[in-house]
Amino acid sequence: MSDDSGTPTPSPGAAGGAAGAADFETMTRDIADVPAVEVITTVAVHLMSSAAVNLGLAEGGEDHKDLDEARKLIQALAGLVTAAATEIGSYHAAPLRDGLKSLQLAFREASAVPDEPGQGPGEKFTGPVIG
Repeated sequence: MSDDSGTPTPSPGAAGGAAGAADFETMTRDIADVPAVEVITTVAVHLMSSAAVNLGLAEGGEDHKDLDEARKLIQALAGLVTAAATEIGSYHAAPLRDGLKSLQLAFREASAVPDEPGQGPGEKFTGPVIG
């Protein structure tokens, strides 16, 4: 928000003063204590979960099925897993790759007209996925 002069004004729910600064410092310190591998794997798991829901794999799945959204999430997951694999090591990367492959295969199965091999979501990063 801003007033007529263009100066930002705090939102009504924003914490102010020393209490807000202390909360921010605590959050920053907490974030700094989390290892990068944990942040990367957590983000990957969130992408996987969201993609699974959008593929209709969750309870009541057909109500939430959206293949366009699933494609975007799988593409992002493939980029993250591929880029981070050398940084997080095979111990963490292998299960992420397995989950990614499962989602890619589920996407192909859910599609009315499956993509050509190598053209599915994330396959520009992983190569063609074959069941």
